[in-house]
Amino acid sequence: MAEHGEVRRAETGRDLEVGGAARVGPAGWWRARRAAARRDEGMTTSEYAVGTIAAAAFAAVLYKIVTSGAVSGALESVIGKALDAPF
Repeated sequence: MAEHGEVRRAETGRDLEVGGAARVGPAGWWRARRAAARRDEGMTTSEYAVGTIAAAAFAAVLYKIVTSGAVSGALESVIGKALDAPF
């Protein structure tokens, strides 16, 4: 069994690090970075924090708008007309 960090020669002539990442040239490194970036899914912790704060602020603004006198009266009017609709 190979140890982590052990280097052996692959059939292609490139040195490979067993148990870790392959040793590649600059072009291969960039290719690996692009592939890793494409596989990256979801948000990081800081993005979750910012997203949560933004969602809470948006909810607070919507709550203030919906509970304001004008909007509350309009909603009551719409609901009242819907319930009093003749069939």
